[in-house]
Amino acid sequence: MKKDLKVFTIDVETSLNYIENYKVGDFFGPVDLGFHLSKKNNSLNIGTGLFADSTLSGSNRLMFTGNSPCWDGFYVSAMGGAGLIFESLDISMLSIIGKAKNPSVLYLNHRCDGKIESKIEEVDISKIWADKELDEDGGIYSLMTYMLDKYADHYTKEPRILAVGKSAQSTDFGAVCSAPVKKGKVTAVDTWAGRGGFGSKMLREHGIAAIIYGGVPQTRGFRDRKMIDRWFNDKYQMSFNQKDKKVTEKYNFVNILKSGGTLGVNYSTLGGDLLSFNYGSIYKTEKQRVDLNDKFITQHYLKQFNEETIATKSQKTCGEPCATMCKKMNGKYKKDYEPYQAMGPLSGIFDQRAAEKINKYSDAYGFDAISVGGVISWLMECLYKGFLVPEDIGVNNIPQFKENNFDVVEASMNNANIGISILDAIIEQKGLLDFSKGARVLAHKLSNIRGKEVLDAFSYNANGNTGWMVPNQYWTPGVLSPMALMGKYYMYYGNDFVPPRELGHKNAQRFIAELMIDNISVCRFHRGWVEEMTPEIIGHLYGLQKEFTNSIKSLALEINDQGKPIFWESQKNIDIIHTFLNKKESLKYSIELDKWVKLFDKDSKSAAKNFWSEIYKGVQEYFDEIRDTLKK
Repeated sequence: MKKDLKVFTIDVETSLNYIENYKVGDFFGPVDLGFHLSKKNNSLNIGTGLFADSTLSGSNRLMFTGNSPCWDGFYVSAMGGAGLIFESLDISMLSIIGKAKNPSVLYLNHRCDGKIESKIEEVDISKIWADKELDEDGGIYSLMTYMLDKYADHYTKEPRILAVGKSAQSTDFGAVCSAPVKKGKVTAVDTWAGRGGFGSKMLREHGIAAIIYGGVPQTRGFRDRKMIDRWFNDKYQMSFNQKDKKVTEKYNFVNILKSGGTLGVNYSTLGGDLLSFNYGSIYKTEKQRVDLNDKFITQHYLKQFNEETIATKSQKTCGEPCATMCKKMNGKYKKDYEPYQAMGPLSGIFDQRAAEKINKYSDAYGFDAISVGGVISWLMECLYKGFLVPEDIGVNNIPQFKENNFDVVEASMNNANIGISILDAIIEQKGLLDFSKGARVLAHKLSNIRGKEVLDAFSYNANGNTGWMVPNQYWTPGVLSPMALMGKYYMYYGNDFVPPRELGHKNAQRFIAELMIDNISVCRFHRGWVEEMTPEIIGHLYGLQKEFTNSIKSLALEINDQGKPIFWESQKNIDIIHTFLNKKESLKYSIELDKWVKLFDKDSKSAAKNFWSEIYKGVQEYFDEIRDTLKK
């Protein structure tokens, strides 16, 4: 059981490093401590929580915190499984400050004498990314293999690697990738700290392209399984394994659906909520949406997934001991809902071969898959409708962006190939494409050059002067809410209609709950017990249950206070809300819902401002109540 939070800080410009210890109680995990260090040093912070290396499944997330280059504010991103090897360093957090003079890699190795050996070495990063002899997909995968080939012999146990791709160099939404190492090779089960652009921060602000870490194994986590089972039996009348299996069913296998994982379960249940052709489906009738879903998803896209992945039980974990095999595979392709939705139906792609091609291509560049999928689908609509011409964005063809006469295999591959051309154009800054300052800045620039229709076609959340984030792939107002941190699940994303003021309250509740999950660095797939049990477990282990709960609330207040949400800048966001309300009214009447439908029908822009403001007021009301409670 950890007694304190040990932070290893390294200045990558000078190679100087030092260790500081923070008392548990003053801070409780990688998010509250990361928030503190970010304000102090503008550092990139990478760490694990108090439950890491314990026998609690899902407890080995690796958390990334800092000021996000694309969100323009503090952000949190989580990577599955990578915290297990991180524990070998015998620290709770790595904090990177300064900037290497040239692109470099960072080597960390916890030795037998208890010291952490560190090296910063310059690399020819462009050459490594381009080397397909290291890996056939090149890019981020070649870099991970390069790191393993060069440094693996220095470790007594297999290390783990964090790497970025070319997107981190040319955009503000590059991600960080990692994958478990087995038998001397980097496996195909890649995991990502995607949202927030921490890959861009790592490379552009600190000059670090990759980090390899590991060392002498440590036993730092709480491992008394009998005690854990006693706690769970007292709470749920079932053992930990029984409860964990029950709450993670969706991510493993749902018998009634004959599918599993986020991709399988979501596409089995979306029905008319399917988003396709850059949200163009929202303008269709319910019957048209259901028919499209049945034809392109149920009978093809989902069918392929179920036959190739579910039926063959091609599934893995993220690299930590866990009964939930949530990583659904087809060979080297890992199938998660949001990447295969954003660079799938949202981009006019309904065939697994086409989706695999563009997703793997994007991953090699190291993009945040959800954000780049939103960007691709936006630019595709602009091409299809003539808002932009191919020369504007460095491509040669126009996508097929209408379901009529749509050959699901041929048209999907055509759209995927155009999407790949867009990815190349983003990296190479072809035509008018310059994402170095982010998609929001570019959207306004293109709008000034080519007309406001370009901006109005792009769905994103705005924060501060330049911050942006493509919303999570669900048709619900929650994902477009004015919050201090968007793009994760720090909000209510149920598909029912909730009055906007009440939605704000629910958003704030989820904000606090998800913040707690991340600060303890447990996978949110296990949230069915994590939210209820974590404060109690902290109480059992540290006697600090109330202090822990209050610290999360205080942290939520601080993050909320520094948020700068901006009213929706594009018509697309307003239309997503308007059509959502129309859809819900057609299914179930309520006085409150009818009021909003009439307001949007009369003047959508004015109604949208009121709707947005009501959500915002609800968020602030809830946090004000929390503030008053903490003062008592």
